[in-house]
Amino acid sequence: MENRRIAHMALDEKTNARCSPQVEHERNVAIYDLLEENFFSPIGGQLGPFYLHLSNVEGRLIFDVRDANDADFLSVSVPAKSLRRIISDYFMVCETYFEAIKTKTPSQIETIDMGRRGLHDEGAEVLKERLAEHVEVDHHTARRLFTLICVLHIKG
Repeated sequence: MENRRIAHMALDEKTNARCSPQVEHERNVAIYDLLEENFFSPIGGQLGPFYLHLSNVEGRLIFDVRDANDADFLSVSVPAKSLRRIISDYFMVCETYFEAIKTKTPSQIETIDMGRRGLHDEGAEVLKERLAEHVEVDHHTARRLFTLICVLHIKG
């Protein structure tokens, strides 16, 4: 399915604050994983591969989709507020998780991690719903995109 995928991914540097090495690593892993395996199919049957530029502008997530020649193809705007609560909860659970790995038992850490993964899945599902009118993505692609949206929301 080489023609229904994202082949290049970029985050808007203007909306992407300088991050800690840990966040940079998560971002790089999410981009790598996304590019290795994803399903991205615009409604209407246009074929790719696609170039995706993701930004957060004035409270809206902008998915700027370009064709393989880097020409404008499709722009999808999603209200960031539709994910704000999940992102906020996700950040809070992530902080708890990173603190827990220093002092808590393995079973306590696992419980917190299950909650973290659950919020990540919830964010991915909401994102899939918001994109569905314009683009079909699978669950794994939505999860990786949700990770990258979280990176865009980290304050420098």
